[in-house]
Amino acid sequence: MSAEATNPATPGPVVPTVARRKARPRIDLRRLGLAALLGNAARGRLPDAIGHVAEAHRAHYPDADLEPLRRAYVLAESSHRGQMRKSGEPYITHPLAVTLILAELGAETTTLTASLLHDTVEDTEVTLDQVGEEFGAEVRYLVDGVTKLEKVDYGAAAEPETFRKMLVATGSDVRVMSIKLADRLHNMRTLGVMRREKQERIAKVTRDVLIPLAERLGVQALKTELEDLVFAILHPEEYEHTRELIAANAARADDPLADIADEVRGVLREADIPAEVLIRPRHFVSVHRVSRKRGELRGCDFGRLLVLVNEDADCYAVLGELHTCLTPVVSEFKDFIAVPKFNLYQSLHTAVARADGQVAEVLIRTHQMHKVAEAGVVALGNPYAQAGDAPAADTSDDTVDDERADPTRPGWLSRLLDWQKAAPDTDTFWSTLREDLAQDREITVFRPDGGTLGLPEGATCVDAAYAQYGEDAHACIGARVNGRLATLSTVLRDGDTVQLLMGQDPASEPSREWLEHAHTPAARIAIQRWIATHPATAAEEPPAPVPSRPVPEPQAPAPRTASAVVADRPDVTVRLAGCCTPVPPDEVTGFAVRGGVVTVHRVECAAVAHMKGTGRPEMAVSWGDSAACRVTLVAESFGRPHLLADLTEAMAQEGAEIVSATVEPPSQQRVRHTYTVELPDAAHLPALMRAMRNVPGVYDVDRAQHQ
Repeated sequence: MSAEATNPATPGPVVPTVARRKARPRIDLRRLGLAALLGNAARGRLPDAIGHVAEAHRAHYPDADLEPLRRAYVLAESSHRGQMRKSGEPYITHPLAVTLILAELGAETTTLTASLLHDTVEDTEVTLDQVGEEFGAEVRYLVDGVTKLEKVDYGAAAEPETFRKMLVATGSDVRVMSIKLADRLHNMRTLGVMRREKQERIAKVTRDVLIPLAERLGVQALKTELEDLVFAILHPEEYEHTRELIAANAARADDPLADIADEVRGVLREADIPAEVLIRPRHFVSVHRVSRKRGELRGCDFGRLLVLVNEDADCYAVLGELHTCLTPVVSEFKDFIAVPKFNLYQSLHTAVARADGQVAEVLIRTHQMHKVAEAGVVALGNPYAQAGDAPAADTSDDTVDDERADPTRPGWLSRLLDWQKAAPDTDTFWSTLREDLAQDREITVFRPDGGTLGLPEGATCVDAAYAQYGEDAHACIGARVNGRLATLSTVLRDGDTVQLLMGQDPASEPSREWLEHAHTPAARIAIQRWIATHPATAAEEPPAPVPSRPVPEPQAPAPRTASAVVADRPDVTVRLAGCCTPVPPDEVTGFAVRGGVVTVHRVECAAVAHMKGTGRPEMAVSWGDSAACRVTLVAESFGRPHLLADLTEAMAQEGAEIVSATVEPPSQQRVRHTYTVELPDAAHLPALMRAMRNVPGVYDVDRAQHQ
């Protein structure tokens, strides 16, 4: 049978509950099994065995129709009758317990109905078609999805396919994974009768596969308990030490966290802000992590304060009062309301300090935010329910691999579904997926248009490019981060604004070096796939896309005379200054130098201020009739193959004759070009500069301005 079983007489590790924590009492499985065997209630009445499920469900949905639950229980109980768990309880106790977990999280009726039936197709003679005929297409779809997951081989050799099927099932309908997570939690709670080797195998799969998915689906209530149960099995000595620390703290006469909670209540009461202030004990793994980070633990380290309010605005009002009336630890402030986490989590995080140095972390959120924080996607209800409570859209008999559009699907899940289809091979899929699941924090960066991109912590501009443009990011030539030019290898921080600079060449090629800076599966797989299909090009790509020394000048530079400039004294020789290369119709001025020569500068040239400062007299000059000119231009670009050829070709098409050209060695993927050109008409200069800027890879062109 699919569900793991245990003997209550030899229970597995159970997380003790701190006295301050209010929790629903654990259901007695033997009593539950007895109730299940006493027979069904009269038709139309709810069987006594699922009364606790109905109670939990009605707490979230007061007007819920319980008839589907009654019928599902009757079918499940009759189908599983005679089947026993390894611990001796009737098998029906397992689907009942799984359904109770989901009901307490706030799952809607369809999910609970499917949960009661989730093992019937696999373990009894009930068929999928019978489920569909009796309970509808939605329940059939969910039961089918969970059944397929139950058949997944969890052996090490099958891990990539295991992950893939779980991803597809989760992407097709997040409720499938919700049922699977609750199923695993109940099995982990009752894992005691298994052999030690099997306990460890199941715990490792739970750690590597299900806990990361629970985190990403935002189901923190399941994730934290699963973490503690895995911790107890895989690290029993550290678990026992942590248990002793928690027990010793609970036995203390004083409780600094309770004192701070009373102080917070007083502050909010005086401010007339309706709020509920609770103490949230840390779970075992959290205490263990804090202990390793801080060493000796103090009273406030064993829990956090939770402030629940009614409206979003009240969250910020609470924050303002706490920071005004108590001593805030400003470095601990985080706003996950304005920028929610990738798993739907919203809350304000801050911390306040007591005079004795104890620091209490404070979470501030609305009641609805708290519901989503605990239950994640489970709290969102049926994503396919139509407006006006109409029946959900029908589904076909296709397998769970046929993806449906889920309006509540988290963005990260959509991205994973996209790249798992594009993965060129199993090894690539497996390695990139493991890397992604290992990320426990996501950052949010902003696009110039106000949109956002969710990326894992440590992501670079390369990752941002592929997150925004997909494979079109091959044409990315650079980026601006917070308004400043940045290389594609730049690591992004939470809250950065990223403008990606895209070239216009559809045949643009990604660099093999980008793989070193790509951290997301989407970026790595897209680059690897391109390299795999262009092996010759990738192998022949030069290490430096531009020359590392000045380009030889095609001809000796001509004298810098300027027949187009007229001076007040006709007997002098006039030359254009090389520092600012003035051209018509620039506003110009002149200065006499040795040999009776007048040099002509643009009035904004830095040399003009210097000469005036030394007392050198100015000489009035003006432009004559000739339109030809010589000008020096500086182009800034990102390095790429063939850039120099493309740039000089664009200049030639605008009628510019290159007198000299210098290309400086690349620095951080950026290249500086200096060109002195002759133009037949100065009026062509703006068009020339535009043409140079339009060359892919060039991000700026300006007139030379030497100091």
